[in-house]
Amino acid sequence: MEGSRALDVAVEAARRAGDLLLGCFGALDPSEIEEKGRNDVVSRADRESEALVKEILVGAFPSDLFVGEEGGATGSDADAPAWIVDPLDGTANFVRGFPHWAVSIGRTAGGRSGELVLGVVWDPVKKDLFVAQKGGGAFRNGCRLQVTKREGLAGAALATGFPFRIHTRIDAYLRVFKAVFLEVQSIRRAGSAALDLSYVSAGIFDGFFELGLSPWDSAAGAVLLAEAGGLVTDFDGGCAWRERGNLLAGGRGVHAALAALVADLGIRDGDL
Repeated sequence: MEGSRALDVAVEAARRAGDLLLGCFGALDPSEIEEKGRNDVVSRADRESEALVKEILVGAFPSDLFVGEEGGATGSDADAPAWIVDPLDGTANFVRGFPHWAVSIGRTAGGRSGELVLGVVWDPVKKDLFVAQKGGGAFRNGCRLQVTKREGLAGAALATGFPFRIHTRIDAYLRVFKAVFLEVQSIRRAGSAALDLSYVSAGIFDGFFELGLSPWDSAAGAVLLAEAGGLVTDFDGGCAWRERGNLLAGGRGVHAALAALVADLGIRDGDL
């Protein structure tokens, strides 16, 4: 069955990339780290991890598309399943020696914008493996995941990410942050969207919000969250989050409360 084989191959690729990254963690020379753009760094480890993941995935599924953060897109059949890969989610943490980063691998049913059907997030530092397939549930180290059943924001613990690459959105973000902050118990910003979404799937966090994410930041985590019973939408409650990168996520009660809060602020996704 291709679905099971695809998951097995994705897990193998994530684990092998994790081993490679662990060998680089804390051992990179400053010359091996560079800025792609303002507040956006890349390292030799990112590139080597992506090359390894690509070799494994495309080697097993040569007709598939491959969309990676560092190397762009490859593949000629626009309707083929697409692998959407962040070879090192949390690079800023990684290069500073902060042990919170992961390998994130998602797959679509067909095409770059097709339905997301598989997600793998591997945290080699904590030995946490998150996996999900459409219709098959979400799991952390073999244990089934379920989002929390919290009905609103009171008492909730949320994760977020700052729009550090897109300062033009900081005012809108801070309006949302302040409104959420005044309603919830706590907000955490740890620096890996893939792990944030995985943790919402596991019930560690009740919800998540961020602006300006790239497709590889959220592809795998979105599958995990959906299979754990949660929702991922744009800031209008719609489906443009993959295109625009603005995410509201959580269990149904928390997600509804977040969407209502954003609407009350008069913030519209298309204006962000």
